[in-house]
Amino acid sequence: QVQLVESGGGLVQPGGSLRLSCAASGSSFSINSMGWYRQAPGKQRDLVASIRSGGTTTYADSVKGRFTISRDNAKNTAYLQMNSLKPEDTAVYSCYVTTSRPQLAWGQGTQVTVSS
Repeated sequence: QVQLVESGGGLVQPGGSLRLSCAASGSSFSINSMGWYRQAPGKQRDLVASIRSGGTTTYADSVKGRFTISRDNAKNTAYLQMNSLKPEDTAVYSCYVTTSRPQLAWGQGTQVTVSS
């Protein structure tokens, strides 16, 4: 059973940066895709960014050019570098992984608040 541990959320001023991490453990199956969704109060959960095992990335239009997703396959860890943050980026960010089992697992979620 794969388990995810997220870190890196917090409060930042508009224009600032944060880096989220998502570490996967406990699975004997290979990890395929990793990424983050986010959900703001009263809104649906939307995909922010994803990265496949081969390195192919996908971004929401709203974060292109500001967010960068990367992964360290040796550590089964994904990173989301968030720059030029805006108040509308405020949300709970939840990481996920898919494995070859196949299995989908979610992290506990981390709050990102962009406010002056």
